Amino acid sequence: MQTSSAQLLPEATRDLQAWAAAHLAPQQSLNNDISQLGIDQLDDDAWTRTKELVTGLGSYWQNGTANFGFWVPDIGQQAVLEIFTPLEDIALEARASAHDVSQQTVQFRLERIPVQPQGQFVWAVVDGLLAGSRTRFGSFYRLQYQDSQGNWRYHYDPMAVSLPFGAFAPAELYDLAGLDHERADRDYFLSFGSSQDAEVSRLGAPVNILQVHVPTASAGGTLASLTRQYQALANKLQTHDPLTPAEHTYLAYDAIQLMPIEPIIEFEDGPKFWQEPKQGLGGVLASRTIDVTLMRPHMTNWGYDVVIAGSAAVNPVLLETGRPDELVDLAATLHTFPGKPIQLIFDVVFGHADNQALPLLASPFFSGSNMYGQNLNYRVPLVRAMLLEMQRRKANFGVDGLRVDGAQDFKHWDATAKVMKHDDAYLLEMSEIVQHVAGVYYQPWMIFEDGRPWPREDWETASSYLDVINQQPHTFQWGPLTFAHNTPCLESFWTSKWWRIEEIAVQGSHWISGCANHDTLRRGYQLPIDDPDRPINQRLGDSLPDILRRSYDHPAASLLTYGVFPGVPMDFINATSRAPWAFMRNTDKRYAVKVVAEEGGFFIWQVSAEVFNHADAFTRLKALGFSDLDMLRKFAAALETAVHHAGDDLLQVLALLSAQQDVSDELNLSEAFLARYARAFMDDLYEYCNVSHYQDSLNLDQCAFNMALRNFRRQHPWLADNLRSDEILAKRVDDGTTLVYAVRLSEDSSEQVVLLANMEGEPVTVVPREVLPESVEPDGWQVAVAAPGVKVSDLHTAVYLKDSEGVLFYRELL
Repeated sequence: MQTSSAQLLPEATRDLQAWAAAHLAPQQSLNNDISQLGIDQLDDDAWTRTKELVTGLGSYWQNGTANFGFWVPDIGQQAVLEIFTPLEDIALEARASAHDVSQQTVQFRLERIPVQPQGQFVWAVVDGLLAGSRTRFGSFYRLQYQDSQGNWRYHYDPMAVSLPFGAFAPAELYDLAGLDHERADRDYFLSFGSSQDAEVSRLGAPVNILQVHVPTASAGGTLASLTRQYQALANKLQTHDPLTPAEHTYLAYDAIQLMPIEPIIEFEDGPKFWQEPKQGLGGVLASRTIDVTLMRPHMTNWGYDVVIAGSAAVNPVLLETGRPDELVDLAATLHTFPGKPIQLIFDVVFGHADNQALPLLASPFFSGSNMYGQNLNYRVPLVRAMLLEMQRRKANFGVDGLRVDGAQDFKHWDATAKVMKHDDAYLLEMSEIVQHVAGVYYQPWMIFEDGRPWPREDWETASSYLDVINQQPHTFQWGPLTFAHNTPCLESFWTSKWWRIEEIAVQGSHWISGCANHDTLRRGYQLPIDDPDRPINQRLGDSLPDILRRSYDHPAASLLTYGVFPGVPMDFINATSRAPWAFMRNTDKRYAVKVVAEEGGFFIWQVSAEVFNHADAFTRLKALGFSDLDMLRKFAAALETAVHHAGDDLLQVLALLSAQQDVSDELNLSEAFLARYARAFMDDLYEYCNVSHYQDSLNLDQCAFNMALRNFRRQHPWLADNLRSDEILAKRVDDGTTLVYAVRLSEDSSEQVVLLANMEGEPVTVVPREVLPESVEPDGWQVAVAAPGVKVSDLHTAVYLKDSEGVLFYRELL
């Protein structure tokens, strides 16, 4: 382990300070309060210098020394850089389960180095530190400073690239250059990139996408576990071994999109993952040893509850070893996948911050509260530049594409017009960032989720889903069946959405299509089952769980998406694995009960009595006294009603629950009980939704059908183009059955595809030739892909199609 002491290098520090000063515009002089500047006050040169300046913020390991840079707007005259260097190994072995909270006590050498503020910045070059790598943890750091009121405070680095113990703990100094140099997919990047920044190219769209939530997409719930999954698949393909049904669900995709992997909110009521002895703030101490108790971070979250700080780093919950190398390993495994490289897409969240971000980020980062927590102030140049720099650093782990969450939320107040305006200039800057990976410069493929005017009440009909595309023609957006809160388990869903389906057909070449994703799948279990105005389509299954699974892994919808729709189809691993899915967050204190109350429908839609009775299912809730599913459903419904009337007033919630004897008699209700219930609910849910639990029961025919569709799309990439006037998409509604048919023709007229599908309704027997227009040639067709159970050989043979069944025909033209 490291034995030398940390030392400030005065001359190198002065050089770094001079570099920083040279990048300050006149408006950003050391004597000005630059946090009050607006982006409109900087000319192009000043803005360019600002973006260059923030590249020096955070920590860098360079030529054996560490460079540090911090922007602290409320800093006074004194600051101290705290360095924690481990004096023994930190062991974070692979977790045994998703909730392994193993901890250890490690001895660190603590050193405090006085550093001189330079305006609102602190710059320092330090020798004698340890840089983290694949095989070791490096020195950790944070800044102590005296604010303008004379109070001593901590500043945790928002630009950090390694946060093994979360955003509320000291950051780790990491050797990123070494990580990049060792990556195993260097040849992949060399194949398309440029060694010159001035000659960068933008990556193109993949044929299709698989969306995954890392903690539930494999048995281990980590990036390393997902990597092993794909390494095993690669080995199996190379040895030509037969695939299991579950293995089909991961293959024949051109890209994998990870749901957000940024650091997330933590437990409001503890525990802390970095626990050190209490010590006074301020002053300089001689080097000394301290014992720090370290705990593996173990928050449960779907990924979108971010604190922005540390967005360049990886959520430590996803790392078995605490090493960000796991993310590079996944990228390299995908990029070197046999047959065809698989692209890696990150889902980045910069449109809002949770309230937990308030103590982590300087006040200029925020412009007011919103439904998620806090709006970010993109108009402050330093904030704007730091957010863009976080994005650049994260993507430099080796990304091929970026999906921008909630792009409609990037807004600012126009005081002159007195309206909120979309910051489309910022979205353009997100697209224009140049990545530098393996010595190669390039620009990733860009996707924006933008449903403006959402959340306006009429957003479902008013949104065009084209705003960003119209301004940035190279970009893609989530389309109307992807963004919207779709519920295909309802009667007449596909008929009611027909106008959107027609839109997709003629203008969807730059849309992401597909009905199942992390947002839409959870909308299904929020539906009341006894609403006469929105009846459930009972033809989709024999039980509510069956109906929900079929509606989001819907053969006819998949045939339409992959065989007809333009653009880029996307699947969600939990949907194609027929696994449950839900909103997950176990870190709340104040709002925990309210959060779980809104998820009570999960037990109706996604849990059967048979599954609940398994010994390893919902063990925490059973320990609280919920002995059977009916009891749990009854309590969840009562809690939802109580919270609806009482909000987050737990005493009032308890009073309403206690008034219902059939709910309260068997439970010892109290505020503490409700808190335990909320935590048990989310932790049980988290384990229950892991796809590995359901893969053994997957139907081979359904999985093979889905994979055959994906391969068909990959073999006929011209389907990604919009339908022309000589192509057809139409429907025939007869006695409640919505029969959809389509005819697609490649631009060179060499290939033709026909779809016939019962999107919803009673079973129907039809002869395809009698449904299709007379202009369709009757002969030369073959069945390309048919839904499981559908028997048909040509256009002249009668075919029996039940609700959600269909067939795709194909022929080559001379």
